Amino acid sequence: MDKTQLIECAKEARELSYSPYSHFAVGAAVLCADGSVYPGANVENSSYPLCMCAERNALYNAMMDGKTRDDFVAFALIADSTEPCSPCGACRQVLSELYPESAPIYMANLKGDVKETTVLELLPFAFSGDDL
Repeated sequence: MDKTQLIECAKEARELSYSPYSHFAVGAAVLCADGSVYPGANVENSSYPLCMCAERNALYNAMMDGKTRDDFVAFALIADSTEPCSPCGACRQVLSELYPESAPIYMANLKGDVKETTVLELLPFAFSGDDL
């Protein structure tokens, strides 16, 4: 699967977003080495701290199927944003622990803009288990 197809999977996941408060629907998809793809969409709650981002939902979805960091080969996220959608700080932290640090992350928007990055570029000084 190429990056365009993975971004399309994230776009399809975005359609499942529950975002009645922010009206900012985000979709994500993680590709595994075996070709499986796990989608995620943001899910909001009127008690805002209980919301869950698309990126974390995609990763957790894969993990609930037995996948681990060693299985993940590419990640995509998309939103209706001016620039390619970037993960929030919490998602960057989770990605830093659960996603390979040099594997590609494709940030996209509905206009077709795409920026490729990595966890190391998104969060160069991540807190880790080594810091405990």
